[in-house]
Amino acid sequence: MSTQDYLEKDYYKVLGVSKDASQSEIKKAFHKLARDNHPDQHPDDKAAAERFKAISEANSIIGDPEKRKEYDEQRKLLGAGGFGGFRFPGGGGSAGRTGTGNVNVDDLFRNAATTSGDFGDIFGNLFGTSTGTGTRRTSTRNPRRGADVEGEVTISFKEAIDGATVGVQMVSEHACAACRGTGAKAGTIPRVCPTCQGSGMQASTSGGVFTVTETCTDCHGRGMIVDEPCQVCHGSGRERSTKTMQVRIPAGVDDGQRIRIKGKGAAGENGGAPGDLYVTVHVRQDSKFGRKGHNLTITVPVTFTEASLGATIEVPTLNGPTVKLKLPPGTPNGRTMRVRGKGVPKSDGTMGDLLVTVEVEVPKDLNDAARKALEDYAQAVGPQDPRAELFR
Repeated sequence: MSTQDYLEKDYYKVLGVSKDASQSEIKKAFHKLARDNHPDQHPDDKAAAERFKAISEANSIIGDPEKRKEYDEQRKLLGAGGFGGFRFPGGGGSAGRTGTGNVNVDDLFRNAATTSGDFGDIFGNLFGTSTGTGTRRTSTRNPRRGADVEGEVTISFKEAIDGATVGVQMVSEHACAACRGTGAKAGTIPRVCPTCQGSGMQASTSGGVFTVTETCTDCHGRGMIVDEPCQVCHGSGRERSTKTMQVRIPAGVDDGQRIRIKGKGAAGENGGAPGDLYVTVHVRQDSKFGRKGHNLTITVPVTFTEASLGATIEVPTLNGPTVKLKLPPGTPNGRTMRVRGKGVPKSDGTMGDLLVTVEVEVPKDLNDAARKALEDYAQAVGPQDPRAELFR
C-alpha cells in the first residue's frame, strides 16, 4: 500500500468514533468491533477478515496516544497543503507551485529517501513496524492452514478388496466454545500484538546483512495477545474433541496403506484452509485367501489320483460363484495355475487374477483294497528313485 493511501485513510471512521473521542472511547469501540468481526467467529467470511484487519490497523494507530498525535499532525499538515502547498492527486486542489501541477506523494517520499531520509523518520512509526531496512509491515493477520489429523481403521480382507465405507474415530481441534475461539476469558478480548502489529510475523537481521521474516515470538503467529486466558482452553482458542467420520475406503487397498482425504482435518484460522485427514488402514487376514499385489492366492488340496490321472475341480472365489479348473494328468504338488479376472481391482478398472496352488494330499489310512492297488501300481511302474539327482 502506498504512503498516499495510508494518509488518506480515516481511522476514526473505521472505528466509528469522532476525531475528538477519548482513548477509552476508542478502546471500547475497537473491542466491540473486534469481537463482532473476529475471524475465528467467521472462518469462511473473507469480508469479516478484511474488516478485522482494518479495525486492528486503525486501533494500532489511534489507539496509541503517541501514534495518534503524529497521525493527526501529519494528516492536518498534508491536508492543509503543507510541504510547499501540495495536495493529493485528484483532490481538486492546485499544487501551489507554478508549472508543476499536482505532486505525487509517493514520488516526494522516494526523493526524500534518496537524500536525507527525513520523511522515513517522520512516518516510520505511524504505519506498522520498521524492519531496519527502510521497509515496513502493515497490521495483517495471515491465514493459517488447519492441522492434519491422523486416524486408523481395521477392515476385513473382503472389504479391502471390494472397498467399503467405514466410521473412523478421530481427535481434532476446533474453536473453543467457552471463548468462541478468541482464547480470552469471558468478558475480555485479546489485544493486537505490539511486537508484530497483528501480522503474526516479525523481521530479524541475520549476520547484519539479511532481514528474515519469521513467526512472531510473542504471539506465536496469532497476531493477538491474550492477557486473561480462557479457563477452558488456557488461551489457545482451540479445544479437542473426538468424533466419528464416515470414510470411503477404495477397493484394492493394501494393509498398512495411508489414505489422504483432503480438507477433512482441523479447521484453519483467519480464513485459512482446513487440514487433511490421513487414515491408516489395517486389513485382517482371511482364512482361505491371500494376496500378491493385484492377484489373490489360494491353496487347493487334491487327491493323489486327481493329480496323477487328471481331473476337473471346483475352486472358490472371493466374490461370486465357484470356477472350474482343469488339472492335467501328472500335475505335480505345488504347481500354481491362473484363473484370469478373479483378483484385486486395479486403478484402470481391470482385475487381477486368482493364483491357485495345488497341494497333493497323501492318504493317511488305507483299506486292504487300496493298499493292494498301490502295491500293484508300484510293481507296474518298476523301481524308481526320485532322489537319485541329489547324489550325482
